[in-house]
Parts: sequence; structure tokens; C-alpha cells
Amino acid sequence: MSRATRAHTIRGHLVAGGLVDLGLGEATQKAGPDGHDVDGFSVRQHLEGDTLVVIAGAYGPNWLRTLAELTGRLESPHVKCTVRGQAPGLGDHEVLVRWSTSEELQARKVAEAQRQAPLKKQLREQQAVQEAEERRRSLEAAGQSGLF
Repeated sequence: MSRATRAHTIRGHLVAGGLVDLGLGEATQKAGPDGHDVDGFSVRQHLEGDTLVVIAGAYGPNWLRTLAELTGRLESPHVKCTVRGQAPGLGDHEVLVRWSTSEELQARKVAEAQRQAPLKKQLREQQAVQEAEERRRSLEAAGQSGLF
């Protein structure tokens, strides 16, 4: 059983990430993303099986961008949530949010390390070349270039 996810906690993470809370009621949330002048989000509690989860929805003229920001913020390493876009009863503008398990977090960490491995390798190589060049220049400046 996953631990309960509370709407006010998720709302706090999203507001801290710079998103605007529209504070919509459940009926308005289910009506859809259109008809709002400001881009923003709204959250509500939902019971999935025996676990309390949160449904977060994106609203406004550019709700797709807001949904992407919302998902990225909630799945960031310091927030530690899992976001599912496909669940029964959800609209296109809504996602299901719950706390991630330790297995999911470890899998994310491994995947992130694999994505960053080529970049880290390239940075290390550039650093080594730069350090060798600086070492060569300092030796030349000291008049020891003929020795090496």
C-alpha cells in the first residue's frame, strides 16, 4: 500500500515551482481546460483502491505547457512523486499524482545517470585537455619547456 498523497502538499510543491493555483472546484475541474484566461493548475483528492492520491489538472489557454511543467516539477528528485497521465476517469488535461516508491526513485536515478554519462565523459576529457594545456603553459613560462 502506497502512502497517502495530500492535495495541499502537492499544491505547495507546485506553487513553490512558480505555477499558479486557480483553486477550482471539482465540477469546474472535470469540465475541462478551456474557458480560463490564466494558465494554472488545480488539485483535488481521489481515492484509488485503498490509497489516497491527488488529481492535478492544467487549465488556461496554454494548458499543455502547464501540464508539462506540472509533471516535470512533481517528478523532480526533490519532490519525489510519480505522475500517471493515463487512468480511468481522467481528462486529457489531468494527471494522477502519488508518492513514488523507493524502487521507482532508484530507477529514475539510474536512468538519469545513464543519460548524463556521455556528457560527464566529454566534460572530463575537456577538463583533462585544459589542465594539460595550463600545465604546459606554466612550464614554458618557467623556462622549462626544453626539459619536457
